[in-house]
Amino acid sequence: MKVLNLDGVTRRFGDFIAVRNLSFSIERGQVVGFLGANGAGKTTTLRMILDILRPSSGTIEVLGGSPGREKAAAIGFLPEERGLYGGMSVLRTVIYFGRLKGLSRSAAQSAAVPLIERLGLAEFRDRRVDQLSKGMAQKVQLATALVNSPKLLLLDEPFSGLDPVNQAALQDEILAASKAGSTTLFSTHVMEHAERLCTRLLMLARGRKVFDGSQEEAKAVLPRRVRLRARSDPSNLPGVAAAELMPTAEEGWTDWQIVLKPGAEPGDLLQACVQASFALRDFEAHSATLHDVFLHLAAPPLEAGQ
Repeated sequence: MKVLNLDGVTRRFGDFIAVRNLSFSIERGQVVGFLGANGAGKTTTLRMILDILRPSSGTIEVLGGSPGREKAAAIGFLPEERGLYGGMSVLRTVIYFGRLKGLSRSAAQSAAVPLIERLGLAEFRDRRVDQLSKGMAQKVQLATALVNSPKLLLLDEPFSGLDPVNQAALQDEILAASKAGSTTLFSTHVMEHAERLCTRLLMLARGRKVFDGSQEEAKAVLPRRVRLRARSDPSNLPGVAAAELMPTAEEGWTDWQIVLKPGAEPGDLLQACVQASFALRDFEAHSATLHDVFLHLAAPPLEAGQ
């Protein structure tokens, strides 16, 4: 079942195009990382899914129909700009948001109490939100997004401002929601979070989709690299696209950074070295990281003169 489907969505603000011809769909239960540099169009896209903004062109389907207020009961949203009522207690806040999403008071409280406990907020349940640290308040905001057991969970930079312990607690809740049937789309520019949580990645750059696929497919976008220590130049070995000479401290040997040709594997290069009696002292293969791919695909270009 397609929980979310965007087809040719564009959003203009005057002459500025924030999102350009964006198409993708998400199936039930997926945890999808929505990646891009600041200003790539991620938040604008989330606001269109929530019907806060309307597309200038294209169509959006949420849970089998058009976006709208009637979908609120099935959606959880954690905005980048946190918004809580400072004078309310933690427990009352989570219950209140549950009521806004259509839960009865008893159902909202039954959902809120264990959620608060899992997020490490039990001892603060009666404390006013404006008396909490930034990290604690953010966990309250997450609880308000999860209290209705949403079918679609939208998280905009959810890990911002959290220490590693609270980041782990948030990750656990996202995975638990996924196992319970929620579909999650979360925006981030921190690749470590995407690596831990996502089996699928969507990358935007300047409003356009530049990648949609698995982590393995993302890492395959960039060529494999090998660092080796040899007595002679490896440039003419099979599978070598480029060889860069690196500083070497060991006399008689030189270090090289090798970029392999598309489809070439480090094992093939090592076998070619053995067959050619090409003297090696060290051989280390390196795969591209998500951070490397992000910088290559999603980061904005440098302005002239930078």
